[in-house]
Amino acid sequence: MKENRKQYEEKILKAPNGLGILILDIILTILCIPGFIWSVVQVSEGNLGYIALLVVCGVYFLFFSWIILMGVKVLRPNEAMVLTLFGSYYGTLVGEGIFFVNPFCTNVNPAAETAFQGTLEKMEQAGGKRTAEKNVTVSKKLSLKTMTLNNEKQKVNDLLGNPVIIGIAVIWRVENTAKAVFHVDNFQEFLSIQCDAALRNIVRLYPYDVSEEGDEKSLRGSSQEIAVMLQEEIQRRVTDAGLRIEEARITHLAYAPEIAAVMLQRQQAAAIIDARKMIVEGAVSMVEQALRQLSESHIVELDAERRAQMVSNLLVVLCGNKDAQPVVNSGSIY
Repeated sequence: MKENRKQYEEKILKAPNGLGILILDIILTILCIPGFIWSVVQVSEGNLGYIALLVVCGVYFLFFSWIILMGVKVLRPNEAMVLTLFGSYYGTLVGEGIFFVNPFCTNVNPAAETAFQGTLEKMEQAGGKRTAEKNVTVSKKLSLKTMTLNNEKQKVNDLLGNPVIIGIAVIWRVENTAKAVFHVDNFQEFLSIQCDAALRNIVRLYPYDVSEEGDEKSLRGSSQEIAVMLQEEIQRRVTDAGLRIEEARITHLAYAPEIAAVMLQRQQAAAIIDARKMIVEGAVSMVEQALRQLSESHIVELDAERRAQMVSNLLVVLCGNKDAQPVVNSGSIY
């Protein structure tokens, strides 16, 4: 089926400096007041020639002064305005300072309502709904700053089917304002959903942890590689929304509560086995060295049975959990 959606590319507006126009509009608006009063006085005295001045002052003060003021836009650093004119994309205003654009242009930012609702909820908890509504204003300016997204932690099954609790932090910014506004309904909500989906896809490909001998990647042991894959996966999903993913990092990783205790016991058992293996390897090496030195120094000659008994005793002493209790044999060993 043919896709009928129109693709938008960012168009930067070259708007003139609006400071001079603003000052001129203020001066003319102020002059309209005495001009209007003077014209009324003259017309009341029979000087009908001042009717034109009366009309000009009144129309400018009531209509044109406000229309010109609507065209003056103020931007702070790393801010932008996506403007539409009668429903069509007019251009994006970027930079910092005061600019003058077509007064009939409308500023568009679908994510502004979401930000407003979030701020309103926080202020409602602090000072009540009525106070919050008075203090919160909706700004439809688009922020070009680098921002951080922290979604709620998710419960996802890893490659082995173990449920894990995982959370990520995504560093992002708006790269193409036209795509961010017109290609998706709300780019902030779109990014949040895509981050959750990408995280689930990546987590399902790797186990939580692997043994020390294994070269397989894991969520815990290969955090750098997983972070790169997360960044690439999220970037692929949000490119059409005009967003740039700077970095994606795992901020929380743990087993789900229902298996956390069992997995802890498993890790402890694995650690005990590894420790025992190291102790046995060291004990065998020490016994081998002791027997070789006894044989080379001709201190004592041991037959096979006594050699086996000595090996057994040494291994018990070296591998035991408690200190060995020595037994002194005062008689012959035969």
